[in-house]
Amino acid sequence: MNGRQLLVLTTPGDTNIPFLAELRKVATVVVGDSAQDFAQSAVDADIILNWSGSLALLREVFLMCRGVRWIHSRAAGLEQTLFPELIHSDVILTNGRGVFSASLGEFVVGVILYFAKDFRRMICNQTARVWEQFDVTMVSGQTLGIIGYGSIGRAVAARARALEMHVLGLRRVSEHSKQDPLIDQLYPPEALLEMLPRCDYVVVTLPLTEQTRGLIGEAAFAVMKQNTVLINVGRGPTIDERVLIKALSEHRIRGAALDVFDQEPLPQNHPFYTLENVLLSPHCADHTADWVNDAMQLFVAQLERYRHQQTLLNIVDKRLGY
Repeated sequence: MNGRQLLVLTTPGDTNIPFLAELRKVATVVVGDSAQDFAQSAVDADIILNWSGSLALLREVFLMCRGVRWIHSRAAGLEQTLFPELIHSDVILTNGRGVFSASLGEFVVGVILYFAKDFRRMICNQTARVWEQFDVTMVSGQTLGIIGYGSIGRAVAARARALEMHVLGLRRVSEHSKQDPLIDQLYPPEALLEMLPRCDYVVVTLPLTEQTRGLIGEAAFAVMKQNTVLINVGRGPTIDERVLIKALSEHRIRGAALDVFDQEPLPQNHPFYTLENVLLSPHCADHTADWVNDAMQLFVAQLERYRHQQTLLNIVDKRLGY
């Protein structure tokens, strides 16, 4: 029996876990969706893979483990992973950052073109058999602002550059040592209200932390251009949903494209469904045909690094939450 004990946490009924046979070549793997499933193995476990388990399950299993040294989250967002005991422990936490960046970057480009070329109007006219010519907008030369310039932000910026857009970024200044060639100007978080008035499109890629919850609120919408399109591929609660609905209803901004929401699934009576200046994606903008395999391939690569005592990728600052 392999000396390494790997616990894989899933949601009930989840059988979509690729490469288990490969994992079992290098570790003793125990898969489960309840604490009882790990009652015998937790004491010897040194690795936990939170594939799709809940925050409550992860915490319960973590507290059962005496020797766990590393936890990996399949997701990039960590609101379903972090809890006080883990934050204050010496256990290394890594996540799926980077796996989903390219597909989200393409989604953002699609949204920009959807609004610039008014594809909604074209589709409605086609359905109604209406021949109506109208003007469209050039994307080239317009300005894109990226709030939360990390892995997803860089993927967005690279594609926006191909469209000859101006790109602004916002992130913690201490995290960069030199100017990024994809960015025309980089702003610190406290300069958010300085950056927003320059933007025709605003992309939010933020993780959900105490600092980012509701960050895009009344003050932010007050300084946006009337033609601004807001795109959220980060976490729903980083935008004040009540203020966003009001801004869209009053046409204070041009529109919004949302892949994430305060409540998921989005309730059937939610105002977003009836707003014609909103494009909704049911949190699947990064669900390519290979996304599950890609997520596991990252973990397999991480496990190899762990086995050979190499520095792991995507190590999370647990106190910052990303």
